[in-house]
Amino acid sequence: METVYLETTFISYLVALPARDLVIAAHQQVTRDWWQHRRQHFRCVVSPGVIDEVSMGDKSEIKKRLGLVRPLEVLAASTDAEELTQAIMDAGVLPEKAVRDAAHIAVAAVHGVEYLLTWNCKHLANAQISRRVQVVCNAQGFRMPLICTPEELLEENTDE
Repeated sequence: METVYLETTFISYLVALPARDLVIAAHQQVTRDWWQHRRQHFRCVVSPGVIDEVSMGDKSEIKKRLGLVRPLEVLAASTDAEELTQAIMDAGVLPEKAVRDAAHIAVAAVHGVEYLLTWNCKHLANAQISRRVQVVCNAQGFRMPLICTPEELLEENTDE
């Protein structure tokens, strides 16, 4: 079974009240559809960084987010993940404020996760950035997970 790392934005979109912004509302619905119809096809995991991030903000939202991630496997943050995070940051691929995003990629890569599911299209699901991050991961001896939105991983194509 393939593994999916659920990044914080995925968790937030899944439990949030429907947004007024039509694009965000559509992303929330796609997230709920993925959770309902596709999650059973994958081993879903998070990291201590995701736990930290979902533990911030409004108390009622924290409770919903933590309730969702509690049953999931938490991948250990390791020295390898810390070193890969630093290598990504040292390469100048991401701005300093995006160190948590680098850590999400690093933990997933070190643990051999196939997919990183996110709605963060600024620093994570960004083709130009992910291509450059992949070079860093490869140089450090790790395979970067495929970083995608739930929409991209919603259905398996069975056409032959």
